[in-house]
Amino acid sequence: MLSDLSHISPVWSRITHLMVERGEGCHVYTTDGEQYLDFTSGIGVTNTGHSHPAVVKAIQEQAAKMLHAQVNIYLHPPLIRLSHALNEITPSNLDTFFFSNSGAEAIEGAVKLARHYTGRTNIIVFQGGFHGRTAQTMAMTTAKTVYRVDYQPLPGGIFVSPFPYAYRYRMTDEQVSEFALRELDMILHTQSAPQETAAMVIEPVLGEGGYVPAPPQFMQGLRRVCDEHGILLIVDEVQTGFGRTGKMFAHEHAGIKADVMVMAKGLGSGFPISGIASSREIMSKWQTGTHGGTYGGNVMGCAAAEATIKVIKEEGLVENAATRGRQLMDGLAEIQSRFPALGDVRGLGLMVGCEFTNPQTGQPDDALTKKVAAHTQQDGHLLLLTCGMYGNVIRWIPPLVATEAQINEGLEKFEKAMAAALS
Repeated sequence: MLSDLSHISPVWSRITHLMVERGEGCHVYTTDGEQYLDFTSGIGVTNTGHSHPAVVKAIQEQAAKMLHAQVNIYLHPPLIRLSHALNEITPSNLDTFFFSNSGAEAIEGAVKLARHYTGRTNIIVFQGGFHGRTAQTMAMTTAKTVYRVDYQPLPGGIFVSPFPYAYRYRMTDEQVSEFALRELDMILHTQSAPQETAAMVIEPVLGEGGYVPAPPQFMQGLRRVCDEHGILLIVDEVQTGFGRTGKMFAHEHAGIKADVMVMAKGLGSGFPISGIASSREIMSKWQTGTHGGTYGGNVMGCAAAEATIKVIKEEGLVENAATRGRQLMDGLAEIQSRFPALGDVRGLGLMVGCEFTNPQTGQPDDALTKKVAAHTQQDGHLLLLTCGMYGNVIRWIPPLVATEAQINEGLEKFEKAMAAALS
């Protein structure tokens, strides 16, 4: 019966066909009793590892009290406690919060907030970005055509500017930042005038688009452009937040402030919850009753998120992500020196991408990427995901609880998979 998928929609793409029954830390266990080292973290969700005891306990205790306390009808203690817990870890200008269930919902909410606050209509996004699968967020997503194919027409008012992707453009960080800022200026002169542009929305590290960090100088330039024209800067921290990049939030690497920050994934350790953070001044312009949701601010999600933040702080997971990330990058650089097909290794903290290209032509090599990922799973019992606009990037997203030994184990399995794929 467990192998019968006849009642499951085939619209879900499948990375594996593993039937898992439990997870613990960096490992998952199948119904057949096999153990896998899971460096996918449920696509960047289980930052605290699978089934962290403190998070499980918080969910269990809350479930015994109340499962659903609808936020329009009544308040509940986890909602208030979570708002205060977030206020302690978010940048000082982001002190007011709205909660939803998914990253896409939160992005949509942030767009609605920007339009209300500015009185403007248009949104500028960046090539390769992934912001969700709802109609509005599909219109904002350019990571791959598969996310929008055959769903046109999509909502209008969305304009796309180049992302500062240094490896793709064969430029230094400084060169690609200058290039991308010039192209952005052209967008403002030719497609979306500043006075009609409500916000710019950017992932500080491209997720589905290839795990590409935006150089600090580009993020700083983007902030200056937004300030000059009264445009809100919305930072999509759905995948990068809560310690993933070695800072609590990735845009902190650039030393800038966002006007609005979108959070999800790592916030709830696997329980569906997302959030928007902004200033009280901006949030006060969001007309009461014009946005909401039945499950937003769900009591269970708030309890899970509060426990997650506590674990991240008490166990030093932000610091561990930075340390283990350096270890991972160093190890991958050594492997790269022996395998020319591994064209680029890049990342921040435990959000690292390996881009595969043909050494002779420099063209993306998605076939080799798939082979390597398959060998890591089948031969090494190591789970890794692919991404990138051409499907030629393997992304490393270990739980932030990963140990030195587990990172070394992952590197060893990856090198063996590289050798097998190229043999």
